Formats: sequence, C-alpha cells, structure tokens
Amino acid sequence: MPDVADPARPLRVAVVGAGPAGIYAADALASQDDVPVAVDLVDRLPTPFGLVRYGIAPDHLKMRALRETLHHVLDHERVRFVGNVEIGADLSVDELRGHVDAVVYTYGAAGDRTLGIPGEDLPGSLAATDLVAWYTGHPDADVARVEHLLASARDVVVVGVGNVALDVARVLARSPAELHPTDMPQHVLDGLAAAPVERITVLGRRGPAQATFTTQELRELGHLAAATVLVDPADLTDPGDGALAAEDRHVARNLAALADYAGHEPAPGTVSVRLRFHARPVRLLGTDRVTGVEVERTTVDADGRAVGTGELDVVPADLVVRSVGYRGHPLPGLPLEGGTVPHQAGRVLRDGVPSRGEYVAGWIKRGPTGVVGTNKHDARETVASLLADAAAGTLAPRGDDDWIGALRARGGHPVLLSDWRAIDAAEIALGATRGRPRTTIHDRSELLAAVRAAAAATEG
Repeated sequence: MPDVADPARPLRVAVVGAGPAGIYAADALASQDDVPVAVDLVDRLPTPFGLVRYGIAPDHLKMRALRETLHHVLDHERVRFVGNVEIGADLSVDELRGHVDAVVYTYGAAGDRTLGIPGEDLPGSLAATDLVAWYTGHPDADVARVEHLLASARDVVVVGVGNVALDVARVLARSPAELHPTDMPQHVLDGLAAAPVERITVLGRRGPAQATFTTQELRELGHLAAATVLVDPADLTDPGDGALAAEDRHVARNLAALADYAGHEPAPGTVSVRLRFHARPVRLLGTDRVTGVEVERTTVDADGRAVGTGELDVVPADLVVRSVGYRGHPLPGLPLEGGTVPHQAGRVLRDGVPSRGEYVAGWIKRGPTGVVGTNKHDARETVASLLADAAAGTLAPRGDDDWIGALRARGGHPVLLSDWRAIDAAEIALGATRGRPRTTIHDRSELLAAVRAAAAATEG
C-alpha cells in the first residue's frame, strides 16, 4: 500500500451488499463529480438486487420490475459489480479495507425475530424469512425442509400483520394459474400447486388500527381468484380505532378495507384467509410437530400495547409461519449493537469514535424499517458524509485497489457484470421453455454453471 495519496487515481470505495441500499449508495457515489470515485459493489451471492430479487414477493410483478431501474447503476462506468464474494469469509473486513480507500456496509438485516414462546422449535414452525427465501429462489433456501412442511399443511397460521405476513398468506392462497406468470423457480410452482392448504389464519397481537400492512397489500387479498378473505366484525368495534382513524388516513383506509371483508363466509372450493386481531400466540401445541396455536385474547391499552385478558382458545395449525420482524447479523470485524451498526450520520463508530473510511447504510444502519425507496435518502446521507470526509482530506486514495486479482490468486471466483448477464440470459431462456418471461435459478452451482457456459461459448 502506498504511503501517500495518488491524485491520479480515483477514490476506490467498496460497497458491501448489492441490494437496494448498496445500489443507491453506489449510484450516489458514481453520479457526482465533486470527488473522482470508483465503486466496487460487492455481494456474497452471484446475483445483485438483494431483497428486490429475494424479498419482494414474485407475484408483485410491478414492484420486482424495480430491478430494471437498479440495473442502470450496474451499467455505470464507475461501478463494478463483484458477486460471489463473502466479506468476512472469502476476504476479511481488514483485508478489504487494506485494498480500498473506504467501505460502505449495506448488507441488510436478513435474520428473523423469534416469538419467544413454548413450542416454537417444533417441526412445523417456520420463520417467514425461510419461506420467502424458498419461494423467491434464494440460493440459501432449505428447499427440502420447506417442501416437506408444505406437503401436509392444510391449516396455516401466520403470526404478524405486516406486509411480509400478507405476502406469505397471499402466495400460499394463490392459484397455480395466478402464479404462472411469475419468475418463481419451477420446483416452487410445483410445491405450491401440490400443497393442500385450505385455511390460512393471520394473527395480530393488537387491533386492526395498529396493523402495519399497507392498504394496497390488504386490498390485494380481495382479488385472489381462489380465496375468500374473512374478518370477524367484532374485531372492528373498538371505539379507540375510530379515534386513531380520524388522526391517520392510513389507519382509516385499512379499517375501511377490513370492513369490506367483515361478515364474509367461507366459500366452498376456495382457500379461506382469516385476518384475526387481538390474538396473541402464547404457545405452539404438538409433540412431534405443530398441531395448533394457543391464542390469548388481548386488548390495547392507552400506550398501544397488547394486554392479555386471560381468554384462551386454540387455532388448528399444521404449519406456523412467524413474521414478526428482521434483525441484523454481525459481520466479523464490524461492531454491532442491538442489530445495527453504531454510526454517526453513516460514519461507523468504533468505541464511540468515527472509524476512518468506514460507513454504513440501509437496514444494518437504521434497522428494518421503511420501504425500498427509503434506502435512497438513507444512502445519500451516508454518501454525503463520505464525500465530506474526502473534501476535508481525511479520506484520500491510498489503498491498493487490485483486490480482485488477489482474491482470484487465493482461489476465489468473483462474478462480474458480464457473468451476471450470463445468469440473467440463462434465466430468461429457462423461462421461455415453459412459456414464462423468466424462471429464477435457485441453485448456486447452477448459477455459476451458467457463468462457465457463457465463458466457454465466448472462448469457443
């Protein structure tokens, strides 16, 4: 590493995580002209886009089309996509910092939160993150486990009333014809078509006014071809909900949508999707696997907290999916406090002091809040701090930026943009064999095989 700055070389910044937060950070860095910057957009997977590819439900076609917008950033001459490289395993944080001038950590918060109740470890209890990984085709998905559980799941309970909970319920309730236009892997379409799901119950610990799902997600349930949405009218009678609705248009719209479902009766031949509120899971029942969820009736106190009434009942369940939030995982060599990296306006803090050349953005910075677009503002704040440090002279080109060659020399197999294009083309071609726009390739070895095949064809 040189001892002095090289004014002829741009500042090289590694962005760890090629999801929305990372891509927005790369865009903010590459699209400004005040400081010459070259960006390495690094991801542990061979594919970019993070939660846009592996988090947004595949039946949300318009939302998933966002990756076409994000792809423009990958094409920028100042941005280099480097996939299939896991920082902390293939290359340590310290090693990466030795090769580049600054690092922006944007690797998200992909861990799931637990319910903390008895029986949660029984077979048949599943985190929403595991089910979402399966139906989006994530390379780390436990395909065999999920498909084994779904094969006997007539009664499904989803715990949580956020958008992910509704995604899970909606995907499980959709007909095969509705799912065919998606880019789901074929084994996922086959597994969902074979699953014997008849009843889905979505449990919310508090009332409908406290639910965090969007009205759009809620109303979408009413347009499913083979499902009936059920809401108990008694869940909509809390006088406090009316006061909240008067203050918050979002609450008012949600309550109006729920009122449209109130009083529906199960329709023969359809999957029933019951939205149940004031229902706190206290125990998962079963011996060898889950058979039901013991639920306590709640009320909502003046502070908006769920308070148990002692009134208990049991909801039958062959499969329980918990969707109660995400949490960040530690990256070896990076501080983590309460699921996020401590920071000051995006500058990573080590022992309370800003660490030179280290920054953070996205969920691992602020926690799992907001929508995809929230990451744009968040990334801009972090990049503004980085550029201010560069302008102040505390950050300058000093690193040895030939880290790709060093990684290959030690046996690494980085996937660059041309390689990702080969994967992209292979998925489109695979979809065409079944009359679909695209079929996601879920297996990591098959993703890399597509890269090798394209390289061999070029050499030939």
